[in-house]
Amino acid sequence: MDKRVKNTGGNPAWDVIEEVKKAVIGKDDCIRRAMAAILAGGHILLEDIPGVGKTTLALALSRAMELKQNRVQFTPDVLPADIVGFSMYQKDTGKFVYQPGAVMCNLLLADEINRTSPKTQSALLEVMEEGRVTVDAISKPVPEPFIVIATQNPIGSAGTQLLPESQMDRFMICMTMGYPDIKDEIEIIKGKSKRVSELDIQPVIHAEHLLAMQETVGNIFIHDAVYQYIGELVKATREHDLIELGVSPRGTIALTKMAKANAFLQNRGYVLPQDVADVFLDVAGHRIRLGAKARINRVNADAVLQQILEQVKRPSVRR
Repeated sequence: MDKRVKNTGGNPAWDVIEEVKKAVIGKDDCIRRAMAAILAGGHILLEDIPGVGKTTLALALSRAMELKQNRVQFTPDVLPADIVGFSMYQKDTGKFVYQPGAVMCNLLLADEINRTSPKTQSALLEVMEEGRVTVDAISKPVPEPFIVIATQNPIGSAGTQLLPESQMDRFMICMTMGYPDIKDEIEIIKGKSKRVSELDIQPVIHAEHLLAMQETVGNIFIHDAVYQYIGELVKATREHDLIELGVSPRGTIALTKMAKANAFLQNRGYVLPQDVADVFLDVAGHRIRLGAKARINRVNADAVLQQILEQVKRPSVRR
């Protein structure tokens, strides 16, 4: 997302961002991007090395919005029932009673999701897409709003395994936080970052306020020319000679929603082509699979997507 996005006042989403910034030092742009994904009603995948603040960001966001939050540390012995719940027989009633799993919350922090088994990873597929879980053929909705923020270690780290495309596609955005710059790192080692931890973050909005903002984001206007621009960008990912798997229709929807959220953060009731461009890499980067030609030439996904942004003509839409 473009770092030029600024707080224009009167927007509760910015109150959340400012509160989270107290605990997450030097990552203002990451906080904005995560907040945009939440406003768009999507899930977030944070891929980075351990120790750069991924978990702190997730916990601070949940506290700033006073969301009911559950955290699961994904390890090889975590079972699907731990995630979605299970039915337990009660002798006194003679009935099976549903025991809620970790997903029965507003914000699920799935820590190191790529360390668990594919069977457990797949337990999240239904709930992330449809907002419900099915146990013993009975479907139960999760609370609203429902957000999954998952962290994963880089592929190749000890004990990790690649998430399948179907799982990756359910995350609205994938982003990395990266190392802090030297100024922020000096501030961290001086201990200033500990003056406010994620446990000290104060709620500035509630779940009902978030739902209202998500509804507002959904109603933001998009001109037909901008819809065409979104379609052309997605089409280009499917036809590029360095990409063997392009952005899915689910990705097209995610790109549209994120562009609306970006406009909302700038207090606009309409989407500009720049909003689409600002979020394109976050939405599309984890949804494409590069071909052998790209790998041989050591071209990464961001470089290819940036090339697409430069090649696809932006429509002229008046403010």
